[in-house]
Amino acid sequence: MSAGAAKAEGPLVLGIETSCDETAAAVVCGWRRILSNVVVSQEIHADWGGVVPELASREHLRLTLPAVRRAMSKACVGWQDLDGIAVTRGPGLVGALLVGLSVAKALAMGRGMPLVGVNHLEGHLFSLLLEDPKWKPPYLVLIASGGHTELHMVQDLGSYSLLGATVDDAAGEAFDKVGVLLGLDYPAGVLLDELADEGEENGPRFPVARVARPGHNFSFSGLKTAVLLHWQAIPESERPRQRPAVAASFRRAAVDALVKGVAAALEETGAPRFGVTGGVANNRLLRRKLTALAEERGIEVAFPSPRLCTDNAAMIAAAGAYHLASGCRDDLDLDADPSLRIQSETIHMKEEEPPGGRA
Repeated sequence: MSAGAAKAEGPLVLGIETSCDETAAAVVCGWRRILSNVVVSQEIHADWGGVVPELASREHLRLTLPAVRRAMSKACVGWQDLDGIAVTRGPGLVGALLVGLSVAKALAMGRGMPLVGVNHLEGHLFSLLLEDPKWKPPYLVLIASGGHTELHMVQDLGSYSLLGATVDDAAGEAFDKVGVLLGLDYPAGVLLDELADEGEENGPRFPVARVARPGHNFSFSGLKTAVLLHWQAIPESERPRQRPAVAASFRRAAVDALVKGVAAALEETGAPRFGVTGGVANNRLLRRKLTALAEERGIEVAFPSPRLCTDNAAMIAAAGAYHLASGCRDDLDLDADPSLRIQSETIHMKEEEPPGGRA
């Protein structure tokens, strides 16, 4: 597709994502078509069993410009074809965010292009639009990643309501930490998912937390502690044999908490469709159970492909394209916000009209 043909579908935008330990760049037209999507995972953190912020920032310094060049080359576009640059401004690791922001500002100033800062979490909400041309608001979204676990109702693009969030650990963080506890290499979430498939159905029963506060909230710290105490009580000679069963029991408890949260939010909102994004959206048991939930409710469910579930710049470019098309621009004094939240609105639904009658 030529750059001119792409622009007919919306702004042609370069996206840059450096919020944590993936260095990513992408070119997207509008918020529906990906022309390129480059993601470089930082393997250096595996030696430390988790993300080291200083090392992440240094890796972004080394990798961001090569990722941008590769994204532009794969998209077969020149700088003169772009309508703007979108960059993650938060939430995330402040040093990592500042690297991406600095690169984006320099390119925007040097090339005389508009700049827009994007909320990383809003990018996840847009990731569902990039592969299914029929997918549209209103929809419920579960964001489940290493840093975030949140439920959002997307009434329309740019109009969101936060329905619940984790009060402690994120789901992906719990998967990684339990995986490392069981002796798996970091990042351990995917490996734990594979190990759990080998586990016995009659393994230990771990708690599914109930959070006594308004909203559909989650908690995973107690589950993580329960697994730790159970694991410590197993003789070391027995651990290799029992490892799959412990992994399966942990996965079941964590997934059950997420499914119950989604089911309750669907009941409250009457959403006609829902999606799941973030790295945990790749979990096979979670996909099976949420697919079954959708079939039971007679509604649609969407899971982005793995390349769009984890941190990537295509979703940042898509959200940026929407904001640029809406007339939003940011100045070069745009700063990182490591605790950035999505602006939330109160849900108002008419009883005589099905929720989201626009679909």
